[in-house]
Amino acid sequence: MTTDVINDQSEHDPHDGEHHDHKMTGMKRWLYTTNHKDIGSMYLWFSFIMFLTGGMMALVIRAELFQPGLQILEPDFFNQMTTVHGLIMVFGAIMPAFTGLANWMLPMMVGAPDMALPRLNNWSFWILPFAFAILLSSFFMESGAPNFGWTFYAPLSTTYSNGSTAFFVFAVHIMGISSIMGAINIVVTIMNMRAPGMTYMKMPLFVWTFFITAYLLIAVMPVLAGVVTMVLTDTYFGTSFFDAAGGGDPVMFQHIFWFFGHPEVYIMILPAFGIVSTTIPAFSRKPLFGYSSMVYATASIAFLSFIVWAHHMFTTGMPLFGELFFMYCTMLIAVPTGVKVFNWAATMWRGSLSFETPMLFSIAFVILFTIGGFSGLMLAMTPVDFQYHDTYFVVAHFHYVLVTGSLFSIFAGAYYWLPKWTGHMYNDTLSKWHFWCSLISVNLLFFPMHFLGLAGMPRRIPDYALQFADFNKWVSIGGFAFGISQLIFLALVIKCIRGGEKAPMKPWDGAEGLEWTVPSPAPYHTFTTPPKID
Repeated sequence: MTTDVINDQSEHDPHDGEHHDHKMTGMKRWLYTTNHKDIGSMYLWFSFIMFLTGGMMALVIRAELFQPGLQILEPDFFNQMTTVHGLIMVFGAIMPAFTGLANWMLPMMVGAPDMALPRLNNWSFWILPFAFAILLSSFFMESGAPNFGWTFYAPLSTTYSNGSTAFFVFAVHIMGISSIMGAINIVVTIMNMRAPGMTYMKMPLFVWTFFITAYLLIAVMPVLAGVVTMVLTDTYFGTSFFDAAGGGDPVMFQHIFWFFGHPEVYIMILPAFGIVSTTIPAFSRKPLFGYSSMVYATASIAFLSFIVWAHHMFTTGMPLFGELFFMYCTMLIAVPTGVKVFNWAATMWRGSLSFETPMLFSIAFVILFTIGGFSGLMLAMTPVDFQYHDTYFVVAHFHYVLVTGSLFSIFAGAYYWLPKWTGHMYNDTLSKWHFWCSLISVNLLFFPMHFLGLAGMPRRIPDYALQFADFNKWVSIGGFAFGISQLIFLALVIKCIRGGEKAPMKPWDGAEGLEWTVPSPAPYHTFTTPPKID
């Protein structure tokens, strides 16, 4: 939605942050800061460090799978790699990156001077490095890191765990506390600190998607906390929630975990929808097609995400009625998602398109995320899922959603707002290199996995039969190429922070929103007087 901003510049400049630019220096600034821009920057840097860390683990996995036979890893260490890679990418890379974007942009987009609960904001960030330090420290313990997969199914995580389960549980608890605090902050900020005249249906789509995502986090993170606590007590305190010998049920673990796990998927993709719904109109030079339908589609997806969890469990012996219910509900979720894809395409239709790097990543997102959505529909069909379940087809599906979906949208948002953050234009040639190298390598990495899965290759195995060798070789080459491509992005961001062409207040012709009414770089404090929305 476009909004007209009324600023009475003669009386007071709401962007005159320099008069309030009282920030500490050195490490104190970052340890004690309650400024949403500082905290947003820390989240973004932390998520990128975790992305590189998890990526290194992925490269270790792909090095092992380059050829059949056990090459460089023991099977137990291979399992540790797959487990911690998944945990880091979900909780350490994707989620904090979106939280960083929310911290940076939400107050500026709604015309607020800061987040509503700034001290809570500081705490919600600073407990994260400790959570991941606890998790990664388990690699240096005699028993080794968690080795039971990031979904930590019981009894693998209880009866057969390798001794570091307690550290894993404490780390997940701290990550969850951080997420809940961040979500509460987002909800309170959006509900109470919007600029005068900004009704709910005038909020940018970016704000809407984070608003709905925050409610999802508040609803499901306590469920994750509950299930990891049950794992902890089963492992160390003699309970038997998931032990059939003591009257428990291992399948109950899957029900509780996936009641958290499927909304979690939408926690990692709804913000991506908000970013792409911001960038595509900007570079199409048209308003977003079907704004209200996008809001209702986002809310519908969030609601439906709570009633599809057991589509992960079709092979557990569910009753036929249960299988049909979860199959149809999962297919139903494709409807609001399809509405979004149609609206993005309609926004670009007959627009005055320009293909700057944020737009390239956004278009790639729409096409490749749709591929991930289609493979998800295939997995939604119960009889077909019996064949696909626990194969590399599933790995291909969720990586198309989370890498070419969530990650590509984060890149689109980073390129879109980088001039506003740093005050400099980034190197366009480097950014195009980053895009094309990432696009080609990511498809080489994940697309052949579909065929491996259809041919029957199980996931999470350190060795495989000879017939899978050729595709695995290409997948590994794609993985290393994709990893190296991200170093281009790192170089580009550092170069942009250090200097470059001065960025204007509004570097993109079609950009709309309050964030483009403040100077570049954005002042330390913005909107000391709220802007009025007409």
